Amino acid sequence: MLMAIAVAVVAAAFAFHHATASSPPDRQAARASLPPSPASYLGVYEAGTPGTYQPVAGFAAAADRRPNLAGYYSGWPEPFHASFARTARRHGAATIVQMDPTDASVPAIAAGAYDGYLRSYADSVRDFGHPVVIGFGHEMNATWYSWGYGHVRPAMFVAAWRHLVTVFRDQGADNVTWLWTIQADVPGSGPVAAWWPGARYVTWIGIDGYYYRPTDTFASVFGRTLDQVRAIARKPVLLSETAVGPGAGQFAKIQDLFRGMARYNTLGLVWFDIAQHDGIYHQDWRIEDNAVAERSFRLGVLEDLAPVSPG
Repeated sequence: MLMAIAVAVVAAAFAFHHATASSPPDRQAARASLPPSPASYLGVYEAGTPGTYQPVAGFAAAADRRPNLAGYYSGWPEPFHASFARTARRHGAATIVQMDPTDASVPAIAAGAYDGYLRSYADSVRDFGHPVVIGFGHEMNATWYSWGYGHVRPAMFVAAWRHLVTVFRDQGADNVTWLWTIQADVPGSGPVAAWWPGARYVTWIGIDGYYYRPTDTFASVFGRTLDQVRAIARKPVLLSETAVGPGAGQFAKIQDLFRGMARYNTLGLVWFDIAQHDGIYHQDWRIEDNAVAERSFRLGVLEDLAPVSPG
C-alpha cells in the first residue's frame, strides 16, 4: 500500500512538471573545468563552512599549503553559497559541494518535482562562472544515509543523478565537475557498479575512506574499491573524504595515505578536518594542535603533492 501511494505521488509530480515546465532560457553557458592532474589536489572539509572560511585558513597554516579544494556539505534545499565560492577562489581553491537529499524524495528528484530548486542552484553555479565540484548523495552504496543502500533502489538513485546533471547542463552550468562519490568497500555495503550512472554523467569518481586502526593500510582501505571503479570506467579518482585517526598511529599512517594516493595515481585527497569524539569510527581527525599529525601531514604534502590552480 505505501509503495503504491509513493508511486502515485511520484507519477503526479512527474506529470505536473512536464505539464508546467517551460523551456530553459537562452543563456550563455559557463564553461570551466579542473585539470585531471594526478597527485595535485589537496582539499579540506571544515566545521563552520560555508558560513566562514577561517577554519580552512587555519588548516592551510597547519598543512603549510593552501588547499586547492575547499568543501562543504549541502542539505536539501540549501542554495549554492556563491560568497563562499568567491572567497575560496581568492584563496586559490575551487569549491567542492556534496548536495545531499536530506529531506527530499529521491524518486521525486528523478521525476522532476524539485526542478525549480535545481534550476535556481544551477543558475547560481553558472553565474559564478568558475570551476565547482559537485557530488550528489555521497556514499550511496552504504547503509547509513536515507538515500543509500537498503533505502533507495540503485536504479532510482541513478535516475535522480542523471536528471540532476541534465538540469544543470540545460541551464548552461557547464563549469561543474561531477563527482560520483562512493564509500570505500566495507562489510555490508552494496556493489558499487549498481549505482553507476554512466560515463556521460560523471567527470571524476570520489572514494571516501578512513584509517581507524594500526592495521589499516592504503591497500586495505582503498585498494579493493579502486579496482572496482577502474573496472567500471576510466575516470580520474579523487580520495574525496579521508583522514587518519589517532587510533591508527598518525605519523606512519598519514605517510602511507599520501604515498598510496600518489602510487595509485589518484588526483589527490580531501581531508576531513573535523573533531569527533565517539569511538573508533568518530575520532578527532584534525591536524591542528596535533604536533605528530601536523608534522607528518606537512611531509606528505611536500613529498607527494604537486599544487594545481583551480583556474
